[in-house]
Amino acid sequence: MRQANYDWKLSDTEPSASFLQMIEKQGISPFIGKLLWQRGYREEKELQRFLNPKEQSLYDPYLMHDMDKAISRIQKAVIEGEKILVYGDYDADGITSTTVMKETLELLGADVETFLPNRFLHGYGPNPTVYKEKIEAGVQLIVTVDNGVAGNEAVSYAQEAGVDVIITDHHELPDHLPEAYAIVHPRHPEGNYPFPDLAGVGVAFKVATALLEEPPAEFLDLVAIGTIADLVSLTDENRVLVSLGLDAIKHSERIGLQALFSESGVKAKEADETMIGFSIAPRLNAIGRMGDPNPAVELLATFDEEDAARQAKKLNEINDQRKKIVDDIAQEALGMIDETNQIHLLAYPGWHEGVLGIVAGKIMNQTGKPTIVLGIKEDGTAKGSGRSVDALNLYEMLDKMRDLFTFFGGHHAAVGLTMPKENISALQERMNHYVVEQGIDLTKGPALRIDEIMTPKDATVELIDALKLLAPFGTDNPVPQFLFRQTSAENVKRIGTAQQHLKLTLVDDGAQLDAVAFGFGSEENELLNNPIDVVGKLSVNEWNGRKKPQLMVTDFGVNGFQIFDWRSKRYRTLTEFKEDIFYLAFEKNSLKELNKEIREKIILFESLEKTKELIEGKTYHALLLVDCPADLLVLEEILTFGSFDRMYLLGVSHDEAYLNGVGTREQYAKLFKLIHTQDKIDIRYKLEAISTYLKIPQKLLIFMIQVFFELKFVTIENGVLQKVEKPESHPLTESPLYQRRLKKIKVEEFLLLSDIPTIKKRLTT
Repeated sequence: MRQANYDWKLSDTEPSASFLQMIEKQGISPFIGKLLWQRGYREEKELQRFLNPKEQSLYDPYLMHDMDKAISRIQKAVIEGEKILVYGDYDADGITSTTVMKETLELLGADVETFLPNRFLHGYGPNPTVYKEKIEAGVQLIVTVDNGVAGNEAVSYAQEAGVDVIITDHHELPDHLPEAYAIVHPRHPEGNYPFPDLAGVGVAFKVATALLEEPPAEFLDLVAIGTIADLVSLTDENRVLVSLGLDAIKHSERIGLQALFSESGVKAKEADETMIGFSIAPRLNAIGRMGDPNPAVELLATFDEEDAARQAKKLNEINDQRKKIVDDIAQEALGMIDETNQIHLLAYPGWHEGVLGIVAGKIMNQTGKPTIVLGIKEDGTAKGSGRSVDALNLYEMLDKMRDLFTFFGGHHAAVGLTMPKENISALQERMNHYVVEQGIDLTKGPALRIDEIMTPKDATVELIDALKLLAPFGTDNPVPQFLFRQTSAENVKRIGTAQQHLKLTLVDDGAQLDAVAFGFGSEENELLNNPIDVVGKLSVNEWNGRKKPQLMVTDFGVNGFQIFDWRSKRYRTLTEFKEDIFYLAFEKNSLKELNKEIREKIILFESLEKTKELIEGKTYHALLLVDCPADLLVLEEILTFGSFDRMYLLGVSHDEAYLNGVGTREQYAKLFKLIHTQDKIDIRYKLEAISTYLKIPQKLLIFMIQVFFELKFVTIENGVLQKVEKPESHPLTESPLYQRRLKKIKVEEFLLLSDIPTIKKRLTT
């Protein structure tokens, strides 16, 4: 079997009759209605808010804590001409937040400058040194965006220096908040804001709305980008902001954004949340990961087309560098994995700390295990990020190990930490112990919610178009995942520059569905010859004006016993081995067909009893069958000895029994006649010549001579064959060797020529 990477969670709730009646009146199909029901939209009011996101649905910004206080102070600064600093963050949310706040203040006529910290020089959040420099340079009011609630030291310095700080943030509130002039935060316990999950740019937009006395539509493009990029809950007010923002992007006159779309190779007119998440947001995030993020604000705010084109190209180049660094580190890190560990802890000198969170997430998704990736610096400190699956609260676990860290922070699924490199091995040991002690099961992988079971016949272009009613998709409103059970995969082929992806067709009851499986290239064989369960997202593939449904595969699983067809000769040079495979051969001669590495792994069959002794009690999950047994019943018995869930069929036939057969009467007559015309034949040296002369394949010729020897028609001594005068007459079938050959031919015919489903059916029933 092939275990799925994710822990599939199939929804089993059914909508009520009254709900179905309600959606029917609104022209919504029962299928879409069921998806809405499963997502919690069951009352007409909340359903209408979900289906019809409008500006009128936005909440009053003054419900947020300290909003009135912050607005009054900013207005005072504008009126009195105070110099205002907008202090942002280095990610896409921080970049868009900064741009929104900057342009809002400029609309009011404020004297404003912006600053985004360099993560390598200034770290995250308010930096006391930067605050000091800016205050000494004349700044009289600091407004933070997308940061600030953890900046106690810097904020205290500013307040003591007579410079007020207004914090606008959305991150987790610490136990001790800074003594700022105002803290505008949707989760503040003393506030009354009805939606706690705004992104940093959402909070900045609410401040802008209060300052300008109406929602500023010209900033909705940036709000959508920052909200999508920050992976906050795409429900309630965020859904409204992103829906309006995506529409705004299609008509945006923002020169810098147009340049970024152009450089990204995508069209703003076709903008959706997927395009933003995979094309625009990564480019904005990359500049902060790699160095100074401030040019990104310049790009989004510029009115100069040449400058916009130059800056957008630079961002694209930086993103390409980031992708290469991520790929390089991920490859190195994957090669360091020790499967015996419960959690992957991977550290190496020189790894770029700006991308380690991405690398950790990539490895976690690929392996299904929580992963921490650290770069070791020259000063002996190790710094990096961790990502976790649902089964393990990474923050909670590491919080109990703070004595190993010089810095630690994060939440359930993601952490950042710094530690002396000497503590790495201790951390690995303590994490392994924690997982075992707490009885945490990490074998299932992250949870994956499945919306509905479908067949290829159900997947139509019309249905996929109807799913757009649920968009925009994101956190807490994911793209629907559909399960296709016990379907067959056909036309499976590897694609991509490194053959890392798969293209295939799902077939069930005569219906077909094209599918693409990104990142599954190495698992091509897993999909062949076995019914599979596949989970994925539906999309429409349009080519030359023709639209076809297509499944983007998220995960797949194979239940029951699997047989892998490795009968091609290319598999005889295998060099990668797993400890849970039992390598078995029945004929010593078969080993001659294999390379040295695999020969050293192979167990040569002696008896069923000996084989049973070698297998039982061990953790073998796969049988690699080098050649064919003389009797198929022997193989069937061996498969019952262990907990095998798969078999790799190499199909070596050194003697080529099926190919050559047992020989014809004419061939035996020709050989017999030749032997009786010769006194002696040194078959050590004459075999090839005899084979050519008699036109009998050499391997068959050897078998025929062995039969003659067994029936005492000839003698063989020191490689010299000699006829027996007046031998006793015996039919060839009296030779035990001949009989075994007949059986072997039947076994080889079945194992080497039958298709895999036929072999599987025989061996498992």
